[in-house]
Amino acid sequence: MFTAPDDPVELGLVGSLSRPGGNLTGIYFLVGELVPKRLEELVPAMTRVAVFVNPANPARAESQVKERESAGRQMGLRIQIFHAGTGREINAAFATLAHERPDALLVSPDPLYVVRRIQLATMAARHAIPTSFSNRDPVEAGGLMSYGTNIANAYRQAGVYAGRILKGAKPADLPVVQSSKFELVINAQTALMLGLEVPTHLQQIADEVIE
Repeated sequence: MFTAPDDPVELGLVGSLSRPGGNLTGIYFLVGELVPKRLEELVPAMTRVAVFVNPANPARAESQVKERESAGRQMGLRIQIFHAGTGREINAAFATLAHERPDALLVSPDPLYVVRRIQLATMAARHAIPTSFSNRDPVEAGGLMSYGTNIANAYRQAGVYAGRILKGAKPADLPVVQSSKFELVINAQTALMLGLEVPTHLQQIADEVIE
């Protein structure tokens, strides 16, 4: 049983979403391809976007790089990948960003970046780089915005599947569930500090605007 923020087929966890096969099934968070579009609405006319991935998990990092580069091509964005897997590497990446000045930063979903959320939010604010995350925790710490799967709902879905497996269902017979509930969280104070105006329609559809 797994919960994965990246495509479980590309990660080699299952044969397909509809027919997992083997002994694994679970919940696919579906976050990576959702973020750039929302960020574009907050940072209009952006052309260069930096992306953080954690190299500690090579398969996940490779999948995330492919997703971001594909999204970048579709949106006409130049994507620059940074492999940042430690606190020191995160600081070094921000030092480069401060010099090169991309229009925005996307932080890929990874447990490390949740643990390092205060560092990420602080460094992004220090260097005035609009930064988007896949979950709300870094935004509550001062990051600009997040858009992605409602994690609580995804884990409820995982709990339902775990219950079915405990009652005898075979993982191979349970299709991978793709998250269906998403949330947009915007930190209005951070936007103000960055000189960005939160469009009215984004305020209206956001699940939370932190004042």
